[in-house]
Order: sequence, then structure tokens, then C-alpha cells
Amino acid sequence: MTDLPKRVEIREEGPREGFQIEPGPIPTARKIALVDALSATGLHHIQVCSFVSPKIVPGWADAEPVAAGFDPAPGVTYTALWFNAAGMARALSFRDRMKIETAVTVVASEAFSLKNLNRDRAKNIEAQHVNVRAHQEAGVPVTRISVQAAFGCNYAGDVPVAAVIEALEDAFAIGAAHGLSLPEATLADTMGWATPARIERVVGEVRSRWPDLSVILHLHDTRGLGIANAHAGLRMGIHRFDTTVGGLGGCPFAGQPGAPGNIASEELVLLCQEMGIETGVDLDALVAAGRLAEEVVGHRLPSTLLRSGTLARFRRAA
Repeated sequence: MTDLPKRVEIREEGPREGFQIEPGPIPTARKIALVDALSATGLHHIQVCSFVSPKIVPGWADAEPVAAGFDPAPGVTYTALWFNAAGMARALSFRDRMKIETAVTVVASEAFSLKNLNRDRAKNIEAQHVNVRAHQEAGVPVTRISVQAAFGCNYAGDVPVAAVIEALEDAFAIGAAHGLSLPEATLADTMGWATPARIERVVGEVRSRWPDLSVILHLHDTRGLGIANAHAGLRMGIHRFDTTVGGLGGCPFAGQPGAPGNIASEELVLLCQEMGIETGVDLDALVAAGRLAEEVVGHRLPSTLLRSGTLARFRRAA
């Protein structure tokens, strides 16, 4: 049984996700050029940069000039990522240009939490309470849950569905302690362990427990199943996906250097188009932005659509 959405929201994370892992240095002007190119594709949500320590993520040492330099397009929501009060304070300087909000972040694999955040479950819960309080005091909305390693972990292996449910329970308990409703949850395949069957199983169990929870999928193409996993999500009615143009990026703490990152935005748009699902995105313009991204980083990106071109081009020629 399928429940295809009529429209899908593509949440583009290419600039933020991609430039955090590229060895660089990449000129600030080129980063801005990619954001502006993406703004002209019909995308409605673009994550621009990360306000993080330049010692840990040197690729975003220029977060402020990038955030100040892009040309905001009407109808496009721009966001950023940060992990602590210092990052939040930096982001707040751009409140007039970007939507400043955050999530309660939990991890379904404690082994990954220790590698990525240097926190076990108890310490992360404590940190999230501190984080929520700091954001509420600053007037920053805490609007959703983010579950990392929701489908598997390079350090712990298969992640049981029960661990995902437990992580969500932790997040809802944190939210309740601070008067938050948290109507949305991102399930992240941080290290590329998802398969269509796992998507169906995890999403199905989450919905069974919280039928009104809006689920967002953040899928990586680490093992070539990203679009197949997106297809499984679409068949279950998922209508919001995190993607990156050209497949930019990857998790620097996943223990798998060189592995592909998020599913490519243009490949998901093509899939949706062929399934009769609206995205509002100009696919030719998005492919052009993907090719620009390749020029910016100076190497090929994982997206096969950047090599082959769209089907529409061949249909017009037929």
C-alpha cells in the first residue's frame, strides 16, 4: 500500500554540508555564488553555513562573510547550523537574513554520540536541557527533534528500532520539561546504513507510536541506496527530505573518509518528477547549480545526473 505525497519539499543543505568536509580552502565568493545559484532554482529551503569552531571545522571559518554575502531571494527560507550557545550568538547576528531556529538533538547510537559529540546518552540529555534553556532565553524557537544514526552505525552496527524510539522518548521528555510540543522529527541516516526495508520498519514504528509526528528524512548515499531509500519514504507519504546539490558533503565523524554524503538534490527531484510529484524546482537549473558546485570544489561529485543530464532534454529532442 502506498501513500504518495502530492508535493515534496526539498531541504537543500549542500553549501553547509559540503563545505564542512571539503579540504579547501574554498574562496568565500565561490561559496556565495553557489548559494545564489541554488536560490534561482525554485528551492524554498537552503541551509547556508555552519557557525561552528574553525578549529574543528575549518571549512566554515568564513561563516559570517558567507551569511552576509548571499543575495536572499523572495520565497526562500535560509537557515544555518550550530551546536552551542556561542554558535547561536553568531547566528543571531543574521536574524534579518535567515530563519533562526534549532532542534533537540538525540542519537540512536551511543557509540556515535561519543565519537561525534563526546557525550554518552545521559550527558547528551543534560546538554540538551542546557541547550534548550539557552535558546529559549535568547528567544530562539526550538521546533523539532533530530535523531542521528537512526538506521545504523559504523561504530555499533545495526541500530534497533527500539533505540530510535528511546531516543525520541528522550527528546519528547526534554521538550516537555521546557514546555515544547516538538511536532517534527528528522530521522538521519548519518552513516548510510538505511535500506528500503529499514526505512519502512523505522518510519512505520515511529508513526505507530506517534501518528501525528511529521517525519523528515535525512538520507546518505554512502552505499548507493539513497534514492531507493527516498523512494521507500515517498511510498510511505514522506514529503520532506534533506538533500545536497550534486551529493556534496559527508559526515566528518562517521569513520569512513571519502564516502558519499547526502542524496543528490537533483536526483530526488528527477525521481519525484517521474512519479508525478511536484517539487517546484527547475531541474535544469538545479543540474547547472550542481555542475557549478563541482567547479567550486574542484572535483567530481557523486551525482550521476550531473553526468547524464535530465530526461527532459532528450524528450525535447525526440
